[in-house]
Amino acid sequence: MFTVVKEKPELRDNLQLWYYPPQPALTYNQAPAPDRFFCHSLLLWMPYKLWRVKVLCPNPACGQHQLTGGGLHKRARQVLDIDRMYNMVTETLICTKCKASHVSWSQTVLQQLDLGHRSEFRVILTRKYACDIRVIRLLRERGLGNSLTRVIKQLKENHSEELLQRLARYTTQCVDFLSGPGVLPITFQEPPASTVVPSCKWLLTVYSQDILTRLNEIHARITTHGSILKMDSTKKITKKLAGTARGTGLWLTSVGNEFGQVLISVLTAQEGAGLDRMVDGLVRRYQEAGVDPPAVLYVDCGCCTDVGETKLKARFRGWPKLTVKLDIWHFMRRIAVGCTTDAHQLYPIFMSWISACIFEWDAADVSLLRQAKRALLMSQGWPALTDADVNKHLTREELALHCRRRTRGKETTILLLEQLLTELMSNKGNDSLGVPLLDKERMGHIWSVQKKHIKCIQDPPGVVLYTETGSITKGGVLLRTYRCARGSTSLESFHLHLNRFIPGMILHKHCVKTH
Repeated sequence: MFTVVKEKPELRDNLQLWYYPPQPALTYNQAPAPDRFFCHSLLLWMPYKLWRVKVLCPNPACGQHQLTGGGLHKRARQVLDIDRMYNMVTETLICTKCKASHVSWSQTVLQQLDLGHRSEFRVILTRKYACDIRVIRLLRERGLGNSLTRVIKQLKENHSEELLQRLARYTTQCVDFLSGPGVLPITFQEPPASTVVPSCKWLLTVYSQDILTRLNEIHARITTHGSILKMDSTKKITKKLAGTARGTGLWLTSVGNEFGQVLISVLTAQEGAGLDRMVDGLVRRYQEAGVDPPAVLYVDCGCCTDVGETKLKARFRGWPKLTVKLDIWHFMRRIAVGCTTDAHQLYPIFMSWISACIFEWDAADVSLLRQAKRALLMSQGWPALTDADVNKHLTREELALHCRRRTRGKETTILLLEQLLTELMSNKGNDSLGVPLLDKERMGHIWSVQKKHIKCIQDPPGVVLYTETGSITKGGVLLRTYRCARGSTSLESFHLHLNRFIPGMILHKHCVKTH
């Protein structure tokens, strides 16, 4: 490793990453020394010296100035391996501008290395000791019957067996040399003491540091994703903030997927502002997981604009092919604002008629459900029933569970809604007391504004909005069950659950942030 220049040792140019100790001699003409029997391997971690990698100074004032080599660092580290210990030394890198020095095993240097060179450094450092990655892999597989205590016992057993093997070789050579001819008395050096395996607490510290270095990868692997996302905001939770946290957050915004899973929830001071970091985190999560970006995003506002792109579309610029759709229930609620009161006798019928103007049932699914219902009723003693009679026995829950729906299209929806509103603005929209259901002036203004959103509530082409969850047999007919991914109703249910689940009116602001 070294050459002597002007009576001073200097590092050679042709260095290597690992240095292994020489093996003991086969025969000895002098008393064997324990050095070759018990010496350790050496990891020479000098990425700048070995590979000429470019490492920049982290100080912004230096303007990404390249660090230069400053020789070996004065401190060596002993690393715990599975069955032995080995030593590690490193280099010091110096910035010629700010005169700051950095050790090559620090995170400042390691984070600038490419994947190939970074993977050569397989050590987790603590204040006093260091641990090899092979020991950490044993900690990652802990579970029932493979506790941390068992890992410690296994390490101690491995180290003891390795030490005994080296002791056996050393004492054997000593005995062989002692049995040879000689005149003077012979003394042998004592072998070194056995290495001490650190405690469970230290191993847990090392394992925690390993998790922190792989945190982004772990998030990408264990978190859920989806091709259909929903985003919704609420003020229900933030009203429970009290004390110093009161007023710090006004909106809770959540993002879920088509499986009803909540990907992330954040508190913000406003409904729109402050969501850029959340969106950037979602985009990065998909990229690190290697999954395809979502195709559709359902929202309750900000779906479209007359000029340019919406703020929401600009916020999700990391997914340029993402289609933003308006939640249909929110659209229906906007139309319902034109009613004189939601206690009107025709109000429930009006909402169901709006739904019928927007959706149509899949004919094949309805026919199969009707067939199963007819067979079930006939088995209970009902006479032969027509399709109209069977339809009267179909419940809303059965239709939602076994039948799929699709939107009718922009032109058809506009035509049907205009016919519905025109008819209900006449005397047909009055109840038994003559009270009209719709406020004509208000409804006219609402329809003129909301008419442009009809295209935003249509199903995106080529996107499967239903997932088959199972099947049941009814009346001897096999019926499939479906789960619909359309809309953001699942997020509203999640917010309602949070509001009911959290007791009282006091809530710390970090309690509702989920990942």
